[in-house]
Amino acid sequence: MADIRVTYDQKADAAYIYFTDPHTRPKSARMYPCDPAEVGGMINLDFDENGYLVGVEVLAASSKLHQHLLDAAERLDIEGMR
Repeated sequence: MADIRVTYDQKADAAYIYFTDPHTRPKSARMYPCDPAEVGGMINLDFDENGYLVGVEVLAASSKLHQHLLDAAERLDIEGMR
């Protein structure tokens, strides 16, 4: 099974799902925003310089992602947890 890193900032209600090696921090070369009215939130797709999908940013994450995923995510809003 792939090891996928998920981060969550509860204060910003934003999550990021990484589709890369969890020990690296790849740079996004291109970001494509998706703002479908049907889901009422912003989702951004990040691609690297080779066109590979490196991650997905989900805004209004608490209304778009299941709570068990947010509970298991690395918290960015708790001091000392970075």
